[in-house]
Amino acid sequence: MPAWLYILRLKSGALYIGVTTDLDQRYKDHRSGNGSRTTQLDPSVDLLYSEEFETFVEARRREAQIKRWSRSKKEALASGDLIKLRDLSKNRKR
Repeated sequence: MPAWLYILRLKSGALYIGVTTDLDQRYKDHRSGNGSRTTQLDPSVDLLYSEEFETFVEARRREAQIKRWSRSKKEALASGDLIKLRDLSKNRKR
């Protein structure tokens, strides 16, 4: 069953990273305040990024990887700035 990793921008400007097997429904849940406690307290504004995986396990591994990244790296990934992402990775500026 396919699964997705996704990044949301919250009203406060914070980034929320999650995984799901139904991206459209999960985004609707977050927008309605029923997605998670975090997005209930700090509502989501935009879906910035998503990646599809063959399995939920693969999506969770990627989530764990990205959650260890610096905000700069997460922002570069979400904006599609692969050059900046590569530079941040080379310099190990997490």
